Amino acid sequence: MIGTLVLAGTPIGDIADAPPRLAEELAGADVIAAEDTRRLRRLTQALGVTPKGRVVSYFEGNESARTPELVEELVGGSRVLLVTDAGMPSVSDPGYRLVAAAVERDVRVTAVPGPSAVLTALALSGLPVDRFCFEGFLPRKAGERLGRLREVAGERRTLVYFEAPHRLDDTLAAMAEVFGAERRAAVCRELTKTYEEVRRGGLGELAAWAAEGVRGEITVVVEGAPEKGPEEVGPEELVRRVKVREEAGERRKEAIAAVAAEAGVPKRVVFDAVVAAKNAAG
Repeated sequence: MIGTLVLAGTPIGDIADAPPRLAEELAGADVIAAEDTRRLRRLTQALGVTPKGRVVSYFEGNESARTPELVEELVGGSRVLLVTDAGMPSVSDPGYRLVAAAVERDVRVTAVPGPSAVLTALALSGLPVDRFCFEGFLPRKAGERLGRLREVAGERRTLVYFEAPHRLDDTLAAMAEVFGAERRAAVCRELTKTYEEVRRGGLGELAAWAAEGVRGEITVVVEGAPEKGPEEVGPEELVRRVKVREEAGERRKEAIAAVAAEAGVPKRVVFDAVVAAKNAAG
């Protein structure tokens, strides 16, 4: 019989948040693939569990190489448990490659639901939660980071990001530049841990606060773009949106059509704005 791949959520801070099934799966799995075997050892000790199965490392550096090995274990009938350092595997953590490879071989994939920094931060942010999108980590390079932010400048859903503490001030400053300093946001730090903090305010205000230095695990939640009527989107903004799409690889014709639909204006209005900007630039 073919085995089963189990993705298990682990606590993002407070060990008491560990789901009851996690201990059962840790004790009974044939193979445990862990992002950090030392953190796994601390987790099992805290839960009072002694794994019977083989423990292997599965992290960004060896994910590609180890995936075929784990798939063969699954095809051979093993129950393989995948855990990452915190939260759900595959969500900005190792796991996607293994899930995709397992599905391709018709292996059953299931999960032990657990804590999620994305949903926890979203719920605590005080921002709209009916529609949201998770953007993960932004690029480290300033130019690439600005480009990625410009791609979602008009996104009306609430945005959720992960960020390293030493880059938080630069990221918030870039967000204030692209989204506007008054756009509401929440910085969620050390969720479920002793020094948990949720700082809410405008992006400009939060950027100034972060410039003093911030520590811990960070999740940033940003309010979506306000809904604008056609008359509120000026020529400069239309040209900027076309440029962003062209830089992302779209042909000008398609970019103009997409921006016109997004802004609720005729394509001719966007086309004229682009031509006028080109003539003004010489």
